[in-house]
Amino acid sequence: MIEVNPRASRTVPFVSKCIGVSLAKVAARCMAGTSLAAQQFTVERIPPFFAVKESVFPFAKFPGVDPILGPEMKSTGEVMGTGDTFDEAFAKAHAAAGDRLPAPGAAFISVREADKPRVVAIAQSLLDLGFTLVATAGTCAYLTAQGLACERVNKVLEGRPNIVDMIKNDAIAFIVNTTEGRQAIADSAIIRRSALQHKVCYTTTLAGGESIVRALKFGDERDVRRLQDLHARVAITGGV
Repeated sequence: MIEVNPRASRTVPFVSKCIGVSLAKVAARCMAGTSLAAQQFTVERIPPFFAVKESVFPFAKFPGVDPILGPEMKSTGEVMGTGDTFDEAFAKAHAAAGDRLPAPGAAFISVREADKPRVVAIAQSLLDLGFTLVATAGTCAYLTAQGLACERVNKVLEGRPNIVDMIKNDAIAFIVNTTEGRQAIADSAIIRRSALQHKVCYTTTLAGGESIVRALKFGDERDVRRLQDLHARVAITGGV
């Protein structure tokens, strides 16, 4: 446990924008003695759409830094994407954060032992989307055993050519890399730095990989919605 607080500077404004009600104003009125009933705010407002918040990080401005995340507050802001499905909302949030979804090409997969069963679905989806697969020895052997076409690539410490060489040669379009343990995290830092420098879409969690795959399946169709129209839908369906 690091801290317990309502995150009033970020999460509360995000939720307020999703439901069309300033929760900070509601809370201030409560502290001044005006009850929730008096403010006609006694029913939970549930938006009939999805809203995804994605953090924006300044890693690109600091060459050589390891972009892996930890408990520290490293983000410099955030964006919101909305849509009728999670896939659409995530795709919009990802684009608004300045991150491009990967185009079909070679997808590099290297995951820890515990993640191998779950990464199979991601790998299959990538193949279905037109990607080819490359992986380090252990992950490659596992994916091949599951009947997926995959090419083995060397880790950085296994000699050249290796995965970093492929990234530098712009031969990698997408990376799914999960690590475990201090040494593994340190060994893979150069992969993350290289991906950042060459603007390769990179995720260090399976949840992130699954979300990006879902956004890719959603495709390029985009519907522009006015915030006022979204809030009107909340008012109609969520009650006040």
